This record gives sequence, structure tokens and C-alpha cells, in this order.
Amino acid sequence: MTTKLTLTVEKSIIEKAKSYASHTGRSLSELIENYLKTITQENNTETASPKLKKIIGSVKLPKNFDEEKELRSYLEKKHL
Repeated sequence: MTTKLTLTVEKSIIEKAKSYASHTGRSLSELIENYLKTITQENNTETASPKLKKIIGSVKLPKNFDEEKELRSYLEKKHL
């Protein structure tokens, strides 16, 4: 169930966030929800580096994404 949330944020930050969301094909609500989901997950990414923590949740892969297949394809192209 979704519910409405009101936030108070600096205007310039909102404008930049809306622009970023638009350029990445997502909504501002989606970005915020993904961020909140990431920081509240059990087993939070405590061992991840600060740079990795910044980008967690920013990449949206299709549901049928096959990581093993893509890695194999990448390595074949690289080494053959």
C-alpha cells in the first residue's frame, strides 16, 4: 500500500533531484522510496565502501536480467 509523504527540502535540491530523476527515467518518488528502502534494509550494506553505498539503488535492471549470462558474454568478448 502506498501512502502520501510530505517533506521539507531545499528548493535547489528538489530541482536537481527532479532533473536527475527525469534524466534517469524515474520519478522522484521512486528515487526516494528506493533510498529509504536501501537504508532500512536488514543486513544493511555496512561492509560496502562509501562510493558503493552512494550508487546502491541507482541502477534499475530488468526483472529477467541474467547476471551470469551477461558476465559470461562480457568475459568472452574481452578474452576472445
